[in-house]
Order: sequence, then C-alpha cells, then structure tokens
Amino acid sequence: MVMVGGIWETPADRCGPQLTFQAVAKPTFKTPKGTRDILPGEADRQRALVAAFGEVARRAGYGHVMTPMFEDLAVFKRLGDSTDVVTKEMYDFEAKDGKRYALRPELTASVVRAFVQHRPLIPWKVWYEGPQFRYERPQAGRYRQFSQVGVEALGTDDPAIDAEIVALAWNFYKTLGLSEVTLLLNSLGDPTCRPAYIEALTAYFQENFDSLSEQSQFTLQVNPLRVLDSKRPDDQPIIDAAPVMVDYLSPETGEHFGGVRRVLDRLDIPYVISPRLVRGLDYYTRTTFEFVSTALPGSQNAIGGGGRYDALAADLGGPDTPGIGFALGVDRILIACDEEGVFAPPTSLVDVFLIDATGGDEAAVIGAQLQAVGIATDRAYDARSMRAQFKVADKSGASLAVVVGDEELATGTAQIRTLLGQEREQTSVARTTLIEELKKRLT
Repeated sequence: MVMVGGIWETPADRCGPQLTFQAVAKPTFKTPKGTRDILPGEADRQRALVAAFGEVARRAGYGHVMTPMFEDLAVFKRLGDSTDVVTKEMYDFEAKDGKRYALRPELTASVVRAFVQHRPLIPWKVWYEGPQFRYERPQAGRYRQFSQVGVEALGTDDPAIDAEIVALAWNFYKTLGLSEVTLLLNSLGDPTCRPAYIEALTAYFQENFDSLSEQSQFTLQVNPLRVLDSKRPDDQPIIDAAPVMVDYLSPETGEHFGGVRRVLDRLDIPYVISPRLVRGLDYYTRTTFEFVSTALPGSQNAIGGGGRYDALAADLGGPDTPGIGFALGVDRILIACDEEGVFAPPTSLVDVFLIDATGGDEAAVIGAQLQAVGIATDRAYDARSMRAQFKVADKSGASLAVVVGDEELATGTAQIRTLLGQEREQTSVARTTLIEELKKRLT
C-alpha cells in the first residue's frame, strides 16, 4: 500500500479493478497404464532373482550379453506377420533421422541380431535380462513393460544343447524353491516335414471354419499353426481334435526329438508331451517347450518357455546358424513363488542401525567403515534425540544397533544392542573389534 493525499491505497486501487486469481490444481502424474513402480524390497527381490539366474547360467558356460532397448523395426518384423507381437503390440516410432525403430518386445531377435553383427565364435552361449515392451491388455503378472531373463545358444543343432537349455531353466526354478512346475514339450518339425502337416491342418480347419472364432478364422489365412495357440473357449473343441505335428515328423526330425527326450530322461527331468504346443512366435522350429506353474490359475500359468529358431540368423542377414533359447517372465515367476511360499522378499535392507548421541560425525565415520566391509548400515539424521533414533532403528528392520555417546567416544568403545525380538541385550566392545563382533553376530 502507498500513502496518497493522506489516504492509504493499494496498487490495484490506483490501476483499476483488482485482478482475481484462481488456484490452479497441480497435475497429478501416475505410471502409464500397464506399468508400475517397483519399490525397494520388491526391487531387491527382482535383483536377487536375476543374480540367481545369472549364476545358474554362468555355471553352464553362458556369458552375459546386453543389447539396446530399441532396434530397427525390421529386426522384430522377423517375428512373423501372423503374431500379435508384430501386428498389434509393438511400440514403434520414427526417430529424428527418419528411421523407424521399435522398443524391443522380446530379446531373442535382438540377441540373434547381435550374433549376426559381431560374428562370435560358435557355439555362442549367452544369457540376458532386462525390460521389454508390448502394448497388450494388462493381466496378472503381465505388464506393458515387463522383465525377462533368458538364454540363447547359437551354432549347434545337437539335441544335447536342447536338453541343456531346458535343464538350465528347470534347475533355476529349483534354485528358487519352486516345485509345482510342469514342463510341456513338443516338436514343430522342420521345412522338410512341416509343409505336409500344415496342409493337413489347414484342410482340417477349413472343414471346421464356421466353428472357429472370428480371430482364428483370420489367423488361419495367415498361419494355420497359430490357430493352435488360441486360448478362446469356442476354439478349444476344434483344436483338441486337430492333427498333431508329431505324427508328421520326418525320420531325421523324429530322431532329433527323441534325442532331446533321451537326455532329459537321463537328467531325471520330467516332461509332458504337448502335441499342440506352438508358442507365440513364428520363428520356432523343431524343439518347443513351455513351463507352467500348477500353483497359478488357468491360462495365466505360463512362467517361461522357448524353442529352436534355426532360420532366424539367416533371416537377419547372417549365415545359416541353428539356435535355441528361452525366456522366463520375472513377474509371473515371483507370483508363483508367492503362491508356493518360497523366495520371499527381503525382510530388511540393512543389518545395522547407528545411534549417535555425540552430536558429532561418529555415525558417518562408523557407517563408512561398516559399509566398506559389506555390512549394510543406516542411521537417523537431523540431530534427533536418542529416543527418536531408537524408534527409527526399530522400524528399519536391522537386527543390531551400534550406539555411540560421549562416554564411548572418550573410551574408544561402542555399544552393540539387539533390536529384533523381545530380549534387548547390550554389550560394550572396543571400537577396534567392532567390525569383528558385528560379523560374528550377523552370521
């Protein structure tokens, strides 16, 4: 306000009518549909799962490979024009250079592209992990951004590598503690015997065309094999009575499939022959398999699968190179773990909580020392009282607290106090032996 002629006036009084301002609500941002935030605890659980898978793969001679999260759109077009991944689900875009790219909807094509580009020695055995993207209807354990772990082996068509790949996934499930897992196994034949089967299958579906769902009628015109992958209830009676590929296998392909089964039998890995198993991508040939969790309901029980793709490397511009691999869905696996009560999330992210009553920097110093030797450590901030610090410590999930006050600082000691359980024990130890004492108690 200003004084004008002995009268207090506001600037608005002098400039005309006062403007009124309405509060504008700040936008509220949330995760896009089909995605979610993975918060501490669950994120650590996923990281532990990936680490467990990486160790199983390493022991089998598989190296870690990392590919870009987006590729030339044409890389994924090779997945097949009859697949929903290509026709409906890819996130593709035009970049500033005018080229069309796609966020990877799966990782096999990316890994095979890397093989063709870099031409490593064969057999090339690699494992991977990371996010993929598909625009599809979200379901339990299925998101538009999802994570998978998997392996690929290129350069040999020995049935022993097929069995090795299957056994690797089977052993990984056992490592997590999963027991309610069923292995479904099939052979899709090869170019020498598949044409006769497709001819018989097409004729059968044409005879029953009017009984198929509208979507399967369309799929039949593009790829009759993909009709077998339909989960629509009205298609099931027709699919159940359809011809099966195993009746059309050539002697060579039948012998290969028999070799895979023989090795699995020797490894004591049980399986169920599933003659109508085709998986969801067009590049599969010969050995095809899927893992389902009997702890999960209905059509949402698949927790991984894969198979051979002997023509994919050549289709991406490389030499004729046989290949086989699998991908396992991290989200579905963790749901199966929850159902079976195994591989639980961590109960705490820290081992030790520091209580500093010195008013100085002892918590920072001790914390750095403990973290340097691998002891997960946390503390309170803002010069809180001892009582307030202990409240935070109790909520942290740490099993031990390290307490330092003026007396401990003067005598070169620290107090170790138990936090979990009803009995609260407290022991004074020398600062020089603090790390040793903590390691004993934590183990």
